Amino acid sequence: MRQFKRSDRLAEQMRRDISTLLETELAEIGVGMVTFTRVRLTDDLRQAKVYYSFLGNKEDRERIAGYLESHSGRIRSQVGRQLHVRHIPELAFVFDPSVEESIRIEQLLNEIKSDREKDQ
Repeated sequence: MRQFKRSDRLAEQMRRDISTLLETELAEIGVGMVTFTRVRLTDDLRQAKVYYSFLGNKEDRERIAGYLESHSGRIRSQVGRQLHVRHIPELAFVFDPSVEESIRIEQLLNEIKSDREKDQ
């Protein structure tokens, strides 16, 4: 049976809690749908990188980044209430371009497929 590190379990709980907490708040500022893809937590549980993705224009992405940065202390304290740890991790929000990249790759593959079908 594989043992999971405490930091991995805690990171997943933090991802769920942050997603739930910010679901309505980010919808209220009208920037579209933000998805929190993962949380990387250091082994000492002191720092967490929270990765998020967003499909939309650059201005909205910058608004989201500004919102997350300016409210990180409040988010940290609210998420910390639900965690059972001695020290609440410092949060750093990082944009995750993987969703955009996967959509772009899928579009390219569809173009290649349609070009091949035209050639036949």
